[in-house]
Amino acid sequence: MTPTRRSVLAGLMTAGALAAPPARAAGETAPKEFRIGYQKIGLIVVTRQQRLIETQLADRGVAVRWFEFQAGPPLLEALNAGSIDFGYTGDAPPIFSQAAGGNLVYTAAAAPSGEGEAILVKESSPIRTVADLRGRKVAVARGTSAHNLLVAALEKAGLSFTDITPVYLSPADAGSAFTGGSVDAWAIWDPFFAIAQARDATRVLTTSGQTLDVSGYFLANRTFAQSHPAVLRAALRGLEQGAAWAESHREQVAQALAEVTGIPLPIQKVAADRTQFAVRPLTDRILAGQQATADRFHRLGLIPRAITVRDAVWTAPPA
Repeated sequence: MTPTRRSVLAGLMTAGALAAPPARAAGETAPKEFRIGYQKIGLIVVTRQQRLIETQLADRGVAVRWFEFQAGPPLLEALNAGSIDFGYTGDAPPIFSQAAGGNLVYTAAAAPSGEGEAILVKESSPIRTVADLRGRKVAVARGTSAHNLLVAALEKAGLSFTDITPVYLSPADAGSAFTGGSVDAWAIWDPFFAIAQARDATRVLTTSGQTLDVSGYFLANRTFAQSHPAVLRAALRGLEQGAAWAESHREQVAQALAEVTGIPLPIQKVAADRTQFAVRPLTDRILAGQQATADRFHRLGLIPRAITVRDAVWTAPPA
């Protein structure tokens, strides 16, 4: 075991986070495995590395398998297809998925992206404000939280989405395009945001925290959620444990993320320091914000039909 992982585990145990999970819910047959989709960012990486969900499910005999994705849309494609059972994404992917008839449910909210997601330009760029993006090429991953940030920021600046040329690219391809100068701006989240700041001289036009109040989400395959609610409760307990510890141990979080991702520690420290760690219930305020985003996307023709976000909210049966 590495010193980083040893120190993180010690901190969790000292905080009493690794409490024994409650007894198995009566009448529910445990699945053989629980398949989780993840991106190498934030809370879910810490939770995976410290095996907090595995600990919660140990008494049920459920094996936990992890599948890596670079962004939310392909993760939700796998979720809808039944290739994975659970995962985390930003705000926009579940809206696109629900509009396409996806078989998903919201189980809980994560903390907002805050200052960890931004629209960037090169320091040498003549673009000084979001309003200056008119007529410019902006790289963004389609259907992601950064896509929502870009749309909302343009509206706030008095522009429409048609006033720019969106260049839909994965984060890795967008990073190359941004560095090479084939796009004028980039809407992106950490750690890619922090990598760009370390690699290029950049200027931030706006962040999610300055533009809109939205959350990320923990999502499940609807069929799985109906059959295995106790497994989902256990997963959320594991994530809550990770969040409670991570909020007060950011240096160790950065070390853990650097170890898992291979991204240098100074870059991960920047990302960890501006990340909020939380697992939150789906309150009326949170759902109203997500509905506003869905309505915005429909108004702009980015999703094919209007949706009601509450139709995809998981209601857990009594434990």
